[in-house]
Amino acid sequence: MNNNIDNFWSKLKKPIFGLSPMDGVTDQPYRFIQKKYGKPAVIYTEFTNVEGVCHGATTLLRDFIYDETQRPIVAQIYGKTPKYFRQTAVILCQLGFNGIDINMGCPAKSVDNSGSGAALIKTPELAQDIIKATKLGIQDYLNGQRAKDCSNITEEISQAVEKKAKLLPKKYQEKSKGLSGTIPVSVKTRIGYSSAIVEEWIPILLKMEPAVIAIHGRTLKQQYSGNANWNEIKKAANLCHKTKTLILGNGDIQDFQDAQRKIKEYGVDGVLIGRATFGNPFIFVENKDGGNKISCGATNNRENIFEVALEHSRVFEKTYSNKPRYNFLPMRKHLGWYVRNISNAKIVRADLFKTNSAEEVETVLKNYKLL
Repeated sequence: MNNNIDNFWSKLKKPIFGLSPMDGVTDQPYRFIQKKYGKPAVIYTEFTNVEGVCHGATTLLRDFIYDETQRPIVAQIYGKTPKYFRQTAVILCQLGFNGIDINMGCPAKSVDNSGSGAALIKTPELAQDIIKATKLGIQDYLNGQRAKDCSNITEEISQAVEKKAKLLPKKYQEKSKGLSGTIPVSVKTRIGYSSAIVEEWIPILLKMEPAVIAIHGRTLKQQYSGNANWNEIKKAANLCHKTKTLILGNGDIQDFQDAQRKIKEYGVDGVLIGRATFGNPFIFVENKDGGNKISCGATNNRENIFEVALEHSRVFEKTYSNKPRYNFLPMRKHLGWYVRNISNAKIVRADLFKTNSAEEVETVLKNYKLL
């Protein structure tokens, strides 16, 4: 079964520059800022656990918050239970996502020990079953099924999903328009578990005809240490080019020019950029001189990045301040990234790490004449 015919991925201009999903980083406010100022061609949510969703964890729905400016938006999910992927896929279709990505690359111990994320590299048949189940869930949605019809979805979650769905543009509320036959399933993975096995692993995924494979150039064992192996990514690219599946490379991209070089040298259809976006949404935008834009607006004034930092703080506050157990703390790490390149970064960061509101952030930035 192929839900990927004529999907949004095929309409993107190549090479594709996307924002890589990062747990604890790429939440709604971060994605909003990155899309507004960098305009990456595609963005993903943080990964969300399908077992949690199907066990009634309503708090996980906050991972699926997005706004219309972020399209095309892909929801990333992880887990090890095919039937839960199938039911979560129904939810994601109902929420209007443009695509669904399956995380087969997370190296976190808790995820690995559960048999999810990059651990799926060791259970190839299960990995295939999960892709199949996700596609079946999309088909279930196209056949009229909704969250309320899924056996493991609680009434509380189904009602929350239905409420959010009613706020979507009409084309995403109708079964046959805007979505029919065009909801692609993609996979984000690594070059191997304890060693690189691209030539064994990638063909297993390709048999399931994902729309895209995004591959990080490290093994699970490496975590994020050492260097990403782009020669292994090139091997994956060669395999994908024999099929209709697109291939995106990921790992150690430093700037826009580095991304362009890697795309050309290693034969990928595009890249996902992760850590290099910290405090720098302009990494996706090329200046006329070939560099990266580091300021917002029409000027080349470096200090404008701090206006972006303040806006990010306000979006964070607006998004989450009415949620239970709201805390400004997660925003502070982003503020540290925004100021990391200034001469007095250490003392400015120390004050920003004490802030508890966007108003306090503005005060600190003004005190240091950054605004």
